[in-house]
Amino acid sequence: MIQSMTGYGKAESKLGTKRLVVEIKSLNSKQLDMSVRLSQAFRSQELQVRSMLGKQLERGKVDVAIYTEELTDEVQAGSFTPINRAAYAFHLHELRELCPELTDAERAQAVLSMPDVTKTEEQSSVTDEEWQTVEQAINEAVQHFIAFRTQEGAALEAMFTEKLDAISALLAEVEPYEKGRVENIRQHLLSGLDKLAQETRKQVDANRLEQELIFYLEKLDITEEKVRLRNHIRYFRETMGSDNPVGVGKKLGFIAQEMGREINTLGSKSNQSEMQIIVVKMKDLLEQIKEQVLNVL
Repeated sequence: MIQSMTGYGKAESKLGTKRLVVEIKSLNSKQLDMSVRLSQAFRSQELQVRSMLGKQLERGKVDVAIYTEELTDEVQAGSFTPINRAAYAFHLHELRELCPELTDAERAQAVLSMPDVTKTEEQSSVTDEEWQTVEQAINEAVQHFIAFRTQEGAALEAMFTEKLDAISALLAEVEPYEKGRVENIRQHLLSGLDKLAQETRKQVDANRLEQELIFYLEKLDITEEKVRLRNHIRYFRETMGSDNPVGVGKKLGFIAQEMGREINTLGSKSNQSEMQIIVVKMKDLLEQIKEQVLNVL
C-alpha cells in the first residue's frame, strides 16, 4: 500500500492548566524538509522532537507546531501578562519630556508597546512528567498523520490503477492496425520502386530489394516495445503493492520514465495516423501518472 506525502495529523492533551496542541502538516518534497515551531517551554527539546519525527516521517516538506492554549476564556491567576509598573512609569515620564506634543492616551499606547513593560513570563522548561505527556501527544499526532497519508495513498493507487488499465487497453488497440501495417508499407515501397523503375528504365535487383525491405520493416517492428511496456506496467502495479511504502515514490517515478521511453519509441515507429492518435492518448495518461507520482512517499 502506497502512502502520499501530503498529510495532516493533530493531537490534543491537557498539560497542567493549559491545553497542549500538536499539529503536523506535510506536502511533497524530494527529501525530508522539516520546520518545527515550539512554545518557549519546549525549545530545549527541539532536537529530540526532530529525532522522534524524522524516524517516522521519512520524506516531505513537514511543518510541525507544538503549543499550548488556555483551557478557558476566564481570567485566572497566572494566565494573564502583568504590567511592569516601574517600567511603565519610567517610560511615561520620559515621553512627557521628549514628546510634549503627544496626548496622555498616545503616550500610554506607546509605552504599552514597549517589550519591558509587558513581558510574557513563560515557563522556561517542563518536568519529566509533563514531557511524557508531550511525547504521547506527538506520537498520537504522528499516528493520525500516517493514517491520513495512507488514506491519500489509497486514492492515488486507485487513480494509478485506472490510468494503467487505460494504457493497457490502448496498447491492445494497436494490434489490429499492426497486422495490416507491414503489408501496407511493403506495397507502398514496391509501388514507389516500380514507378522509379519506369522513369529510369532500370530494373531493380529483386534479391537486394527483398533484403532491404526486411531490414527496413524490422526497424519498424514494435513487438519489443509492446513487451517492455507491458512489463513496466506490471512492475508498476507490483511496486504499488509493496509492503514497505518508504521509497516507493522514487521507484514509481523511474518506472514511469521507462514507460515513457517505450511509448515515445512506439510513436516514432508509428507511420499510421490511427496508431499515432493512440500513442498521444497514452502519453496524456502517462503525464497524469507522472504528476501524481511526485506526491507518493
